[in-house]
Amino acid sequence: MSFLTRCIDLAKRSPFTFLGAVRTATKRAGGTVHNHGGSPGKRLGVKKFSDQFVLPGNIIVRQRGTLFHPGQHVKMGRDHTIYATVPGFVRFYKEKHMRGERKYVGVVLERGDKLPRDEATRGRSRFCGMVDRNSPEFSLSTS
Repeated sequence: MSFLTRCIDLAKRSPFTFLGAVRTATKRAGGTVHNHGGSPGKRLGVKKFSDQFVLPGNIIVRQRGTLFHPGQHVKMGRDHTIYATVPGFVRFYKEKHMRGERKYVGVVLERGDKLPRDEATRGRSRFCGMVDRNSPEFSLSTS
Protein backbone atom coordinates (compact mmCIF):
# COMPACT_ATOMS: atom_id res chain seq x y z
CA MET A 1 0.00 0.00 0.00
CA SER A 2 1.41 3.31 -1.00
CA PHE A 3 1.80 6.36 1.15
CA LEU A 4 -0.98 8.21 -0.69
CA THR A 5 -3.57 5.50 -0.15
CA ARG A 6 -2.69 5.30 3.54
CA CYS A 7 -3.28 9.04 3.92
CA ILE A 8 -6.63 8.81 2.16
CA ASP A 9 -7.66 5.92 4.46
CA LEU A 10 -6.74 7.97 7.52
CA ALA A 11 -8.70 10.95 6.21
CA LYS A 12 -11.81 8.78 5.81
CA ARG A 13 -11.62 7.57 9.40
CA SER A 14 -11.04 10.82 11.28
CA PRO A 15 -10.35 14.32 10.02
CA PHE A 16 -8.31 15.18 13.11
CA THR A 17 -5.67 12.49 12.72
CA PHE A 18 -4.85 13.63 9.20
CA LEU A 19 -4.67 17.33 10.14
CA GLY A 20 -3.02 16.80 13.49
CA ALA A 21 -4.22 17.16 17.06
CA VAL A 22 -6.96 19.66 17.87
CA ARG A 23 -7.09 21.32 21.28
CA THR A 24 -10.29 21.01 23.24
CA ALA A 25 -11.56 23.38 25.93
CA THR A 26 -10.41 22.73 29.46
CA LYS A 27 -12.84 25.23 30.98
CA ARG A 28 -16.50 25.85 30.33
CA ALA A 29 -17.39 28.78 28.12
CA GLY A 30 -18.62 31.70 30.22
CA GLY A 31 -19.86 34.95 28.75
CA THR A 32 -18.61 38.37 29.75
CA VAL A 33 -20.62 40.62 32.03
CA HIS A 34 -21.05 44.21 30.88
CA ASN A 35 -21.56 47.04 33.41
CA HIS A 36 -21.75 44.58 36.32
CA GLY A 37 -25.32 45.46 37.30
CA GLY A 38 -24.76 49.20 37.78
CA SER A 39 -25.77 51.23 40.80
CA PRO A 40 -29.12 52.53 41.94
CA GLY A 41 -30.42 55.83 40.57
CA LYS A 42 -29.79 58.99 42.56
CA ARG A 43 -33.34 60.39 42.29
CA LEU A 44 -32.26 63.67 40.74
CA GLY A 45 -34.63 66.24 39.27
CA VAL A 46 -37.22 68.84 40.18
CA LYS A 47 -38.96 68.01 43.46
CA LYS A 48 -41.23 71.06 43.81
CA PHE A 49 -42.80 72.57 40.74
CA SER A 50 -43.92 76.11 39.94
CA ASP A 51 -46.64 77.53 42.21
CA GLN A 52 -46.15 74.84 44.86
CA PHE A 53 -45.89 75.98 48.47
CA VAL A 54 -42.57 75.30 50.20
CA LEU A 55 -41.30 75.63 53.75
CA PRO A 56 -37.74 76.57 54.73
CA GLY A 57 -35.45 73.62 54.06
CA ASN A 58 -37.68 71.99 51.44
CA ILE A 59 -35.65 70.69 48.51
CA ILE A 60 -36.74 72.22 45.21
CA VAL A 61 -34.19 70.73 42.76
CA ARG A 62 -31.60 67.97 43.10
CA GLN A 63 -29.02 68.17 40.33
CA ARG A 64 -25.48 67.42 39.26
CA GLY A 65 -23.90 70.72 38.29
CA THR A 66 -25.84 73.96 37.99
CA LEU A 67 -28.60 73.32 35.50
CA PHE A 68 -30.74 75.63 37.66
CA HIS A 69 -29.15 78.55 39.50
CA PRO A 70 -30.36 79.86 42.87
CA GLY A 71 -32.56 82.94 42.76
CA GLN A 72 -34.40 84.88 45.43
CA HIS A 73 -34.98 83.23 48.84
CA VAL A 74 -33.25 79.96 47.92
CA LYS A 75 -29.74 78.63 48.51
CA MET A 76 -27.57 75.98 46.92
CA GLY A 77 -25.99 73.11 48.86
CA ARG A 78 -22.52 71.75 48.18
CA ASP A 79 -23.95 69.00 45.95
CA HIS A 80 -25.81 71.69 43.92
CA THR A 81 -29.14 70.95 45.62
CA ILE A 82 -31.38 74.02 45.63
CA TYR A 83 -33.54 74.45 48.72
CA ALA A 84 -35.92 77.08 50.09
CA THR A 85 -34.90 79.46 52.87
CA VAL A 86 -38.32 81.04 53.45
CA PRO A 87 -41.93 79.82 53.21
CA GLY A 88 -43.51 80.76 49.90
CA PHE A 89 -44.26 79.67 46.35
CA VAL A 90 -41.74 78.30 43.86
CA ARG A 91 -41.02 80.22 40.66
CA PHE A 92 -38.84 79.23 37.71
CA TYR A 93 -37.55 81.93 35.35
CA LYS A 94 -34.81 82.70 32.83
CA GLU A 95 -32.45 85.64 32.64
CA LYS A 96 -29.94 86.68 30.02
CA HIS A 97 -26.38 85.76 30.94
CA MET A 98 -23.45 86.50 28.62
CA ARG A 99 -24.50 85.13 25.21
CA GLY A 100 -27.23 82.79 26.39
CA GLU A 101 -29.80 82.37 29.11
CA ARG A 102 -29.63 80.92 32.58
CA LYS A 103 -32.45 79.12 34.35
CA TYR A 104 -33.16 80.33 37.87
CA VAL A 105 -35.32 79.05 40.73
CA GLY A 106 -36.72 81.38 43.36
CA VAL A 107 -39.38 81.61 46.03
CA VAL A 108 -41.93 84.41 46.19
CA LEU A 109 -43.80 85.29 49.36
CA GLU A 110 -47.20 85.98 47.71
CA ARG A 111 -48.97 83.63 45.32
CA GLY A 112 -49.35 86.17 42.48
CA ASP A 113 -45.78 87.53 42.49
CA LYS A 114 -43.47 87.02 39.52
CA LEU A 115 -39.72 86.67 39.29
CA PRO A 116 -37.42 88.39 38.50
CA ARG A 117 -38.79 91.07 40.79
CA ASP A 118 -38.73 94.69 39.59
CA GLU A 119 -37.03 96.22 42.62
CA ALA A 120 -37.17 99.77 41.24
CA THR A 121 -40.98 99.93 41.39
CA ARG A 122 -41.86 97.31 44.02
CA GLY A 123 -38.85 97.50 46.35
CA ARG A 124 -36.85 94.63 47.78
CA SER A 125 -38.57 91.45 48.83
CA ARG A 126 -38.11 91.05 52.55
CA PHE A 127 -38.87 88.15 54.82
CA CYS A 128 -38.94 88.93 58.54
CA GLY A 129 -39.18 85.34 59.74
CA MET A 130 -42.80 85.43 60.89
CA VAL A 131 -45.20 82.77 59.67
CA ASP A 132 -48.97 82.90 60.08
CA ARG A 133 -49.76 79.34 61.11
CA ASN A 134 -53.50 79.92 60.61
CA SER A 135 -53.16 80.85 56.95
CA PRO A 136 -54.67 78.43 54.41
CA GLU A 137 -51.33 78.06 52.57
CA PHE A 138 -49.61 76.84 55.74
CA SER A 139 -52.35 74.29 56.53
CA LEU A 140 -52.23 72.95 52.93
CA SER A 141 -48.49 72.36 53.02
CA THR A 142 -48.39 70.53 56.35
CA SER A 143 -51.16 68.05 55.56
